[in-house]
Amino acid sequence: MECDREKNLQNCNCTWEPCSRKGKCCECIRYHWSRKELPACLFPDDVEATYDRSLEKFIEIYGK
Repeated sequence: MECDREKNLQNCNCTWEPCSRKGKCCECIRYHWSRKELPACLFPDDVEATYDRSLEKFIEIYGK
């Protein structure tokens, strides 16, 4: 499967500038899951900006 990086970037809200995985969703998910985190695209922009991508933060936001 080919990754359409340019198309993926249209929906990527990651603000971590040195990130080499932007637009490469499979790499991004693999990286964050290895750290027990979720990628930026699963968080609202204001929460993403805090760089807290933990499972706990995700549950706090969406577990209501």
